Amino acid sequence: MSVTQSEIRSGAYYDSVVLMQLQRNLLALPGVEDAGVVMATPANLELLADSQLLTADGKAAKPEDLLIVVKAASAAKAAGALAQVDELLKRRSSAAVAGSFRPRSLAGAAKALPAAEWVSVSVPGRYAAGVAEEALELGKHVFLYSDNVSVEDEIKLKQKAAEAGLLVMGPDCGTAIVNGIGLGFANRVRRGPIGLVAASGTGLQSVTAAIHNLGGGVSQAIGTGGRDLKADVGGASTQQGLAYLAADADTRVIVLVSKPPDAAVAGRLLAAALGAGKPVVVCFLGFPAPAQRLHNLHFASGLDHAARLAVELSLGNQSAAPSKKAKPLSGHLRGLFSGGTLASEVFLGLNLFLTPLFSNVAMRSEEKLTDVHHSQGHTILDLGEDEFTVGRLHPMMDNDLRLRRLKQEAADPQASLILLDVVLGEGAHADPASELAPAIAAARKARKDLEFVVLLVGTDEDPQDIEQQSKQLSKAGATVFREITPTLEHIIGRLTRAPVTETTPQPFAEPLAVINVGVESFYDSLVAQDAEAVHVDWRPPASGDEELMGILEKMKGR
Repeated sequence: MSVTQSEIRSGAYYDSVVLMQLQRNLLALPGVEDAGVVMATPANLELLADSQLLTADGKAAKPEDLLIVVKAASAAKAAGALAQVDELLKRRSSAAVAGSFRPRSLAGAAKALPAAEWVSVSVPGRYAAGVAEEALELGKHVFLYSDNVSVEDEIKLKQKAAEAGLLVMGPDCGTAIVNGIGLGFANRVRRGPIGLVAASGTGLQSVTAAIHNLGGGVSQAIGTGGRDLKADVGGASTQQGLAYLAADADTRVIVLVSKPPDAAVAGRLLAAALGAGKPVVVCFLGFPAPAQRLHNLHFASGLDHAARLAVELSLGNQSAAPSKKAKPLSGHLRGLFSGGTLASEVFLGLNLFLTPLFSNVAMRSEEKLTDVHHSQGHTILDLGEDEFTVGRLHPMMDNDLRLRRLKQEAADPQASLILLDVVLGEGAHADPASELAPAIAAARKARKDLEFVVLLVGTDEDPQDIEQQSKQLSKAGATVFREITPTLEHIIGRLTRAPVTETTPQPFAEPLAVINVGVESFYDSLVAQDAEAVHVDWRPPASGDEELMGILEKMKGR
């Protein structure tokens, strides 16, 4: 009959790779049927219980304790396996430390490798913020692989980093490539002119690997962690990474990849990307692309498409149109549409850039107009919706409602650009410009700062004479476009601004030198890539005792 025995080692700490290897070595011993080697956190105890490996003794273990459990064919086999734990750990430790100096503190590691600009942190989450903060205090960039770091700590770390001109990648950042050296989980790719900023580790790996396989190369690949593009964090690391790549002479094309970002954050990033001065491939998974291209922004439908676009741009197959210098949009945009589909497409094209943007055709409740008869902020309005057409003709046939709303919007000092569609064709108003043009001219006479943009839809065979319609509207002071993309480009050009950064980011020093704190295999990977590295023989402060840790923190004044 099988016997399960356990052993608790109070205050003992080993990284997760060592624990995994110890568990595998125990499983390989004769007579051992199953084994578990974990730090005794509540989650790990629950997993052991689910696997029928949690003994009565094991339930008493504390989170800072190492818990070793062996299930064997007999009590003698179980006891014999536990008796070999020290030898197995010693064998691993002896192999690891051969020929390498391992400082016991981050400060000691910084003295041992003064060239190190980076600290790679992969310790358990409850200690990770403290280690990352210490690294920032030592003037180091941080690659924060650790997860289970609070949002509050993430914000605090990124604010501290920005003030010091440093970068925090993470927490929960799985992948990065700096100066050709992979951090965390990274593929080996050739160096080249394409720089990337990406929230997800696997997304970054997928695009960098595809770039390599297509013959391209990577300058830098900056990971940010999955929460960076949430509203609370505000895209702090993404904006810093974008600013760095915009300033980096070795980067000619930038790729921006993420899961669906919060709308406000997406808008800030795209506005910054417009000012990058380089082609930027944007792949926001789950967000509808407003166009294939707007100014220097190239929108990708997926990860593979992003890689192909980046390689094509890096080879000069497509040139990046620089954003035209234009007077910034000083107030709000008000779109007054007669066509529902046009209104929807323009809304989707602009809501990545203009936030908040409201509409009566919006799908999300937070973007719905509270009162369709009064605009709020930036507004796109479909005047052909049922709420406006009961008892009156559709606005494609009768301009009365739109003329009244145009006058209302022009009187609002917060409105600085009014966007109209004018749709020609059979059944439509016989001469819409004859009514709209005088209203535009009158509004512009009253307010010199008010701009009008018209999207004119029709053909040279329509009965309204499209050329004559265009001339009337232009003469009244409107800027006229005949396609959606140029219309969007014109409006978005008003939003162009340089990436938000206090100072111009400095290039990362070469060759790369890294202090590794946590998972030992990350240090092994750095050494295998010929990077300078030192591994810290890290242990939890106060052996993980929460009460004593709190006392030590107070003594440090934190």
